Amino acid sequence: MIPGSPSDPSAMYPSLSTFKPCDLPTLLNSLQPIAPLLDTLADVVFFIKDREARYAFVNQTLARRCGFKHREDLLGLTADRVFPERFGPLYTEQDRRLLSSGRELSDQLELHLYYGNQPIWCLTHKLALQDEQGHIVGLAGISRDLQSPQSNHPAFQKLAAVDAHIRSHFARAISLAELTAIAGYSVAQLERHCKRVFQLTPRQMIHKARLEEGSRLLLHTDLPITEIALRCGYTDHSAFSRQFRALTSLSPSQFRDNQH
Repeated sequence: MIPGSPSDPSAMYPSLSTFKPCDLPTLLNSLQPIAPLLDTLADVVFFIKDREARYAFVNQTLARRCGFKHREDLLGLTADRVFPERFGPLYTEQDRRLLSSGRELSDQLELHLYYGNQPIWCLTHKLALQDEQGHIVGLAGISRDLQSPQSNHPAFQKLAAVDAHIRSHFARAISLAELTAIAGYSVAQLERHCKRVFQLTPRQMIHKARLEEGSRLLLHTDLPITEIALRCGYTDHSAFSRQFRALTSLSPSQFRDNQH
């Protein structure tokens, strides 16, 4: 991903974090002329929710992935009425926490579970929208599908070796020092190039590799969750569960039960 390119969310929506609408309808009306453009983003989910965490605006990509024919069908609904019942309430809970606290969710690696689809890795950004008096009036968010690595980047071969090392050794602790030694970069250079080529930090690459294996074992084996945690490089059941919930909004047992 090249900063400032169409695939860079900060370039697509540079002013949302500082934009203070007089009220939510004003913002929604301003988006209507570009709604068809947002509908063309096949790999980006875009939405705005009101103060009660109800969808006030969505693009067609979100509607389609949630099993709806038209984006207008989602308006007025909360996530727990849109997504499958085991994890929809968890998404609504996250929205309400952000609406209450006003905190921003930035560059969050998540495994999204859409209705009728296979899990999709995304980078999610959410922020509370405030009016001119500083009152929270809603929530805006995007989730962009994780793209294939940028293989034409000059650092690709070195970073491919880093990625291969992570995938071979994620069952144990992996330090940044050993990754920088493989790539021949400083920590800052490694972080910067990984974000360009894989759109992820080295730590996110490790979490992704561990969670991919964890989700595979949850779906295709009957291994106890404690055993899966150890095989994926976590020290215990609780550490695995915390990270799994952070990336999927589900506990490992909920993920297993839902997919079954």
